[in-house]
Amino acid sequence: MGKLSGKTAVVTGACSGIGRAIAGLFAQEGANIGVIDLDAGKTEATAEELARHGVKTAGAAADVADETAVKAAFQAITRELGTIDILVNNAGMDTTSPVETMSTEMFDRMIAVHLRGTFLCTREVLSGMRKKGWGRIINLSSQLAHKGGPTMAHYCAAKAGIMGFTKSLAYEVARDGITVNCINPGPINTPLLRSLPQSWLEMKKKELPIGRFGEVHEIAPAALLLASDEGSYFIGATINPNGGDYMI
Repeated sequence: MGKLSGKTAVVTGACSGIGRAIAGLFAQEGANIGVIDLDAGKTEATAEELARHGVKTAGAAADVADETAVKAAFQAITRELGTIDILVNNAGMDTTSPVETMSTEMFDRMIAVHLRGTFLCTREVLSGMRKKGWGRIINLSSQLAHKGGPTMAHYCAAKAGIMGFTKSLAYEVARDGITVNCINPGPINTPLLRSLPQSWLEMKKKELPIGRFGEVHEIAPAALLLASDEGSYFIGATINPNGGDYMI
């Protein structure tokens, strides 16, 4: 019996990076997994890979910033797997630009994917969790929500918004048996990080006390803790696996 046996989890952005690592660890611990990502082919392939752990899986393609697509994705997964017990809001993107030259479209898209997406996906699972009297919502923010970073004002704003959303929702649902918490990773070796300019990556690595970027397997255990019964006393909390980039 795994720590999540009998539970159903949905992970957004589950086809790569941190989301893939979390989905894989949850499947190893016995959770049925709903996979949401942008690309339908990759979503289905990831669901098939996770099923090799002997759990039920379902995939649905959606842009988490699109309300209609989010509703359809959660309905499809619920039809296959039943009520969702655990939600990991991981889907994200990254771009860089000084504020002075940042386009409105770049700013709006960042807020939409991270903050609006977290809201839309969370709203889809709350009713079922309340009825069960048990639920886990885990939001991926960033150490930059605390620290800030040059050319990333839109990203930092979105991630700080996720922290505020997490704390406020935690107040609303804690007495219904639902915990809402945040993980704020530092820079992690993912396709998202590798898409950033090389100059930014070199600057960032020099700032880290640990002297290296993190790996996805160093983040997934924090999500498992928050998703399991062992994480029941974490309410509106932030876990900070960030290599010492921001010590809090």
